[in-house]
Amino acid sequence: MPQLSSKPLRVGLVVGETSGANIALGMLKQIKALHPNCIIEGIGSQPLIEQGMHSLFEMDELSVMGLVEVLQHLPRLLHIRKTVVQHFLDNPPDVFIGVDAPDFNLHVEQKLKDAGIPTVHYVSPTVWAWREKRIHKIGKATNLVLGVFPFEQAIYDQYNLPFQFVGHTMADSIPVEIDQMQARERLSIEAKSELLALLPGSRKREIESLLSIFLDTYRKVKVHSPHLKVIIPAVNDAREAQIREILKQENMLESCTITRAAARDVMIAADCALLASGTAALEAMLCKCPMVVAYKMSTLTYMMMKRLYKPAYFSLPNILANELLVPEFLQDEVNADNLSEQLLKVWRTNNKNVLSQFIQIHKTLAAGADKQSAKAVLSLINRYPA
Repeated sequence: MPQLSSKPLRVGLVVGETSGANIALGMLKQIKALHPNCIIEGIGSQPLIEQGMHSLFEMDELSVMGLVEVLQHLPRLLHIRKTVVQHFLDNPPDVFIGVDAPDFNLHVEQKLKDAGIPTVHYVSPTVWAWREKRIHKIGKATNLVLGVFPFEQAIYDQYNLPFQFVGHTMADSIPVEIDQMQARERLSIEAKSELLALLPGSRKREIESLLSIFLDTYRKVKVHSPHLKVIIPAVNDAREAQIREILKQENMLESCTITRAAARDVMIAADCALLASGTAALEAMLCKCPMVVAYKMSTLTYMMMKRLYKPAYFSLPNILANELLVPEFLQDEVNADNLSEQLLKVWRTNNKNVLSQFIQIHKTLAAGADKQSAKAVLSLINRYPA
């Protein structure tokens, strides 16, 4: 890596949700280790702000998933995007890094690259899953794509576009061999408790569509496991209040524990997890937590995705393994009967083979992502001096 520098460095950074913010945080710390006086502006989470980032808007405003859902928020999103672009055109950074949120960030990256500002997109859009032609837009908008999955390299090589696999920061921060008892001690959970983790998502809409179904599933499983306890991690105050209100409506406030502890501690402590598809499924795999995965979206979004989506699976453990490693349910299949049936199977099965594959995948993703991504960004800046 370059030597410690006294030259002020300007970094533009936009992240759209918690998972992207966690990826950006480790990279940012590595950049700041070499450029302690660097200036970071854009859109980010509270932990990024605590690292000195100036956030132009609340990150939650970008946390919108689904084609229909985005349309409902489109005027505000367009205003934010236009403001961000103009800010960086008026105050050019040494580099702009868009972390995930491709529908938002690629437009920003295109405008800034056209103005001569080096651009990085961290976390490849899922061109391997659907809308492969987006890769041409990615090539026009970015000087470099940093990928978290090794299989992505092939498609970028096919189109001769700059790409670097850096691994996943979660795979570096979570031990390959986990300690369930230690996690239970941190959460004050009895060693012999039967524990189910419910993770209905970090977005308001996800919790609205999944939590009640997850609670119905818990009721059905509890018939067969009367001593089963449930723990639900909440990512922030707003989500905790939402979860608490749903539990109250379902008369289950006394039956479930809500925690603000890290989701990974909850998943390491749990015997099994029922969760929303996305980064949580990847994290559960890294935590060696057996799981059942579910997801629901708007009907129109689902109909469009059904026509365009290419892979045989939608949950990350299954995509990475290229086989049905964990049970997954989508849309109308997401009901308490299906989920409870599979949850009981997972609960009663020796998951040794599945956990062994979790470990192998974990090792392929642990590549020093924070240092690798920071090194790649700083090297790009050196190739495009101001």
